[in-house]
Amino acid sequence: MEYLKILIDNQQKKKIPTDTICQKTKQILNALGCDAHEISIVITDNDQIQQLNKTYRGIDKPTNVLAFPMQEGQFADITPGLLGDVVISCETAKQEADKANFSLDERMSQLLIHGILHLMGFDHEASQSDARKMEDKSLELLRKIETNKELNIF
Repeated sequence: MEYLKILIDNQQKKKIPTDTICQKTKQILNALGCDAHEISIVITDNDQIQQLNKTYRGIDKPTNVLAFPMQEGQFADITPGLLGDVVISCETAKQEADKANFSLDERMSQLLIHGILHLMGFDHEASQSDARKMEDKSLELLRKIETNKELNIF
């Protein structure tokens, strides 16, 4: 069963290996017990993510990652196996990776984990306790998919 869709716009294909994103996404979902769920990953640029951020969050600037969960709201029962969509700006991820002095691949892992955890209901903005739970789970997942054990969550 194909449960993972990855859309990468043409400008980002040169920078991001689809097979790596697919492998890491599967590892994350398996670790979360969601290996039979469907998810879409969109990798794009700052212009497109800014439009999405403005439309859905009312914030007119680019961001690094957006998550669109399908497991909440009045229609959550219609498609119980559909987790939702994660949208990552490769452009912002690259800038953040350069600034933090680690690879784009490592930064993409951090953002992928962050977005997927939001799909699973984690919310670092709800409370300090919720933020700590999300940080702990993020670090646990990062250690499973990255070889650089000095890499931390953001």
